[in-house]
Amino acid sequence: MSKRVLTARTLTTESGAPVADNQNSASAGVGGPLLIQDQHLLEKLARFNRERIPERVVHARGSGAYGHFEVTDDVTGFTHADFLSEIGKRTEVFVRFSTVADSLGGADAVRDPRGFAVKFYTEEGNYDLVGNNTPVFFIKDPIKFPDFIHSQKRDPFTGRQEPDNVWDFWAHAPEATHQVTWLMGDRGIPASYRHMNGYGSHTYQWTNAEGEAFFVKYHFKTNQGIRSLSSEQAADLAGKDPNSHQTDLLQAIERGVHPSWTLYVQLMPAAEAADYRFNPFDLTKVWPHKDYPLQRVGRLVLDRNPDNVFAEVEQAAFSPNNFVPGIGPSPDKMLQGRLFAYADAHRYRLGVNHTLLAVNAPKAVPGGARNYGRDGFMAVNGQGRGAKNYEPNSYDGPVETGRPLSAPLAVSGHTGTHTAPLHTKDDDFFQAGELYRLMSAEEKSRLVANIAGGLSQVSRDDVIEKNLAHFHAADPEYGKRVEEAVRALRED
Repeated sequence: MSKRVLTARTLTTESGAPVADNQNSASAGVGGPLLIQDQHLLEKLARFNRERIPERVVHARGSGAYGHFEVTDDVTGFTHADFLSEIGKRTEVFVRFSTVADSLGGADAVRDPRGFAVKFYTEEGNYDLVGNNTPVFFIKDPIKFPDFIHSQKRDPFTGRQEPDNVWDFWAHAPEATHQVTWLMGDRGIPASYRHMNGYGSHTYQWTNAEGEAFFVKYHFKTNQGIRSLSSEQAADLAGKDPNSHQTDLLQAIERGVHPSWTLYVQLMPAAEAADYRFNPFDLTKVWPHKDYPLQRVGRLVLDRNPDNVFAEVEQAAFSPNNFVPGIGPSPDKMLQGRLFAYADAHRYRLGVNHTLLAVNAPKAVPGGARNYGRDGFMAVNGQGRGAKNYEPNSYDGPVETGRPLSAPLAVSGHTGTHTAPLHTKDDDFFQAGELYRLMSAEEKSRLVANIAGGLSQVSRDDVIEKNLAHFHAADPEYGKRVEEAVRALRED
């Protein structure tokens, strides 16, 4: 009897055994009940039941692509990060775009901030820059983040997003006025992922070779130009093609139209932070460009689509705690909270070994990260036979460098819960008013209509009044126009 050899075209079970029949289940006779011994049937059904993993609570609906980042300008006076060390140096990247509030099955063309997450596969490890398409956010302390997201998500009773919840939270969060003005303005619904800017949003720290520290904000400016949708255009597009942004990104790259962004940074010497007129670590505020002008760094280009969306986009794991030498955190409270929350979300969704997945694995280290972590679900640690799982050891295991990634942050005072220290020009409304006053007459009209459309649906007068007070505080004209528009809609 000749020996049978499995070929590349042989269908097999999970254990590698050849499958004789993939069209018919095994049964007790013709037309009889099915057999529990049919391994292939049970294995297929059991695996199918487990094809989905828990979706992200936020940023669930996403798209991604590979590409590169190329340095175009010298920034070695501000950071000793190796991937930024010389003009012309290229680093492979993976970028994930996303909506924030909706589920994995939501539409792309909705009024919502967009996630803009970049994974740099540097020679010193992976650097994750996890931001949004807005330079600010709704809140300034991470302890409020679960409350905020609960107010924006589906109501547990009605099963839908409720204007009462959305605007009630904002009524009690005056610091949200700046981001609400962004969100309800013309850039609130990008026409595609290619036609929007990206921002690190948070304040980070750069450290140069001499140990000097600078605080930094990242700005990725789209080279395709800003394009956005009106509420009416978005509603039409979301109904026709819920996957509009995914489709656009995929098809553009496939036909050789490679989207790109130019990276600029704002740099503040660390010594200037304490006396700056705004709290430079407040995520609800921007640094005016006249104070800290944009400085060009390089060019981000996306030129390759993932082969498998689930493996490479759904399982892509970004954490703002993934720094490399020369880059570190700041005292930004929201950033500090995300340093824990993002990595913890991936441990929950993907397991403790998610960094072994190809899209997440560092390319700087042959065979994957070198440390003493072991075991857990899907453990494939790649360590040689007899390798020790403790440190220090006498067997030439990996050792510490003794070189911190970034400069230390000075701290003082007593432990406890504290509000952020006030700077001379800190308030919750000034920058929202500045943004409103920058808009054209047409932009202001659309902003007012967008806000009134949602706020007029709120059932409680006191919630409406609290929100109107925020817009009045930002700019008297802004508040008056929103108030009149809400009144008109409620009287209809």
